[in-house]
Amino acid sequence: MLTQSITILILVSIVGCILYGRRLIKTEKVDAVFGNPERAKGGTHWIIVGSSAILLIWLYYSWDIAKGFYPKSANELCQVAKVNESLLGLKYQFPIEEREFKSTSIIKIENKNLSKISNEIQGSQQLNSQQKTILVGFVNKTSQLIPLLTNENLMEMDTKIKIKEMTDELRLLSSNFKMKDYPFETPDEKSARQIAVSEQGDWGIIKVQAGTGSIENTIEVPLIAATDRGLKFQAAAEELTIINDKFFKLRNHNPQFKNSIKQLKEDIKAYRKDLSDAEEIASNYAKDIVKIARRIEFASIYPPSALNDMQNAIVEFDNLQKSEQGGLRFVDIFLFPAGTIVSSGTSCSEQGSGRWLPKPSDTLNKFILMSKPSVGYKNIPLLWIDMMDVSKIVGFILPDWIADILPGEYPVHSSDGVVKQNFKGKVLKVVTGDFKLFKIPVPYGHIWDSFLRVFLGLVFGILIGVPLGLFMGLNRFAKGFFDPLIELYRPVPPLAWAPLIISVLGIDNTGKVFLLFMVSLSIMIISARAGASGTQLSKIHAAHSLGASKKQILRYVIFPNSLPEILTGIRVAVGMCWGTLVAAEFLAGTTGIGFVENVAKKYFQYEVIWITIFIMGMLGLLFDVTLRKIIDKTIPWRGKG
Repeated sequence: MLTQSITILILVSIVGCILYGRRLIKTEKVDAVFGNPERAKGGTHWIIVGSSAILLIWLYYSWDIAKGFYPKSANELCQVAKVNESLLGLKYQFPIEEREFKSTSIIKIENKNLSKISNEIQGSQQLNSQQKTILVGFVNKTSQLIPLLTNENLMEMDTKIKIKEMTDELRLLSSNFKMKDYPFETPDEKSARQIAVSEQGDWGIIKVQAGTGSIENTIEVPLIAATDRGLKFQAAAEELTIINDKFFKLRNHNPQFKNSIKQLKEDIKAYRKDLSDAEEIASNYAKDIVKIARRIEFASIYPPSALNDMQNAIVEFDNLQKSEQGGLRFVDIFLFPAGTIVSSGTSCSEQGSGRWLPKPSDTLNKFILMSKPSVGYKNIPLLWIDMMDVSKIVGFILPDWIADILPGEYPVHSSDGVVKQNFKGKVLKVVTGDFKLFKIPVPYGHIWDSFLRVFLGLVFGILIGVPLGLFMGLNRFAKGFFDPLIELYRPVPPLAWAPLIISVLGIDNTGKVFLLFMVSLSIMIISARAGASGTQLSKIHAAHSLGASKKQILRYVIFPNSLPEILTGIRVAVGMCWGTLVAAEFLAGTTGIGFVENVAKKYFQYEVIWITIFIMGMLGLLFDVTLRKIIDKTIPWRGKG
């Protein structure tokens, strides 16, 4: 119901915004000339159109629209796929979807192989005339096996009866398949099926294992028929499977054929036994001839008209089952783009875009489950609030050496085994957070860990990179001294540093934050240096003529003129830090978005992978939007000079 409402709302939003935009173009007066940035401001309705179009494409190609409007369609298509799979083996033998009979195709191939091996034997320089005569004789005897199978007069009555029985079974199935109440369930059978259907769950449903709190991996498509139409196809598929098995167990082996191939095998076996080791080539040719004879023996070769009635029965049922699908065929064509539901053995699965592109409804459901502390991902939620005692924060901020520098000694236990605290011991408890105060809400989880790592790495990069970059842009010594160092490590990809840094600093937050600091540092240095060296000399000379000091020139002239470059550098650094963080969490980590995606990749959890991609995109967008607001507030004059 939710998917239906969202789909209709999206369509209405797209159409409404397009109509509004077209009307606005006709009535709005635009004074700004072409190229003026003012012309690009506004246009919220086009943002809605773009976002809605992306979401609509996602809903459509993930088959969520099909799931929302026709929730039982996947189950019904599963039963249809079972029928098509059972029919496939039978249709493969006839010129229904193939160009010719399977028998004809096999005969053509094996005759070609026999002709080829005969020519090779006759043209071989390593065989004597006697060997050639014997081997060509074996080839001719093998060729004579095929007419023994294609001659209708030699076909056994038992084989004809079995083919007729299978043909009658197919026609009976077609007759029953037309009936509304097929497969004639009893009340008890119907009740048992309804219970099984209720237990198997819905298409793409996500379950949580009781007690463990972990997300359970469920089947993609429910297998048991949940509708009357699905039941009809399921029953037909079961009957077709039985007929299919009977047909492929049947062999058109009459007594003449059996005697001929038995004699051929014995003759070749005796011939190869009498050959010496030096006559290996002749032995190999004889072996190849036996292989062809065995392929003919196990192939389904029949007289040309022996299977005509069976072919007609298969075509009749195939046309019937297509017509019985009714509107389901249109649902499959229009709401299952780039694929469909296929059957393989006892299971059904999504094949196409719906397999690797998770449905928004399933993705949202899994996102909610992963956000709950009772479920989470690897027992850690994506983002939640934990009540933390303020003492832990105090202990984290205050260094332990504060207690060490105080005069006196730490308390020592008495002979009674009691430790009496003194002032120095109490201070140590405070700086280590070993006391109780009050609790405050603190965020935690995979998202928070990744966000904090990027934020800290970025902040440290800005705090060190911006002053150093300004210094390099204004001082010859600083530029000459630091420039080779920066340019030496800047071109090296962050992933090349990751193994070394993680090995030295460990897999905890220290190594990851330091790696992100290295990424942002070089970007901020180059941005600040470019901003400082690009300041207009006329402004600096004007400040000098007005009596400004070096600090005032730096603060009021150089730094403001460097801000556009610095803020642009921050925006670039944010993207680089996110990409590097995910790679670092891939290599080593027990929390974070990259860790979640890495584990999900191993278990083919596509919904989780898309959730991590979406989260990274949203966090990156949050950083970027924040920076845009900062840019608008701090340098509103940008582009207007």
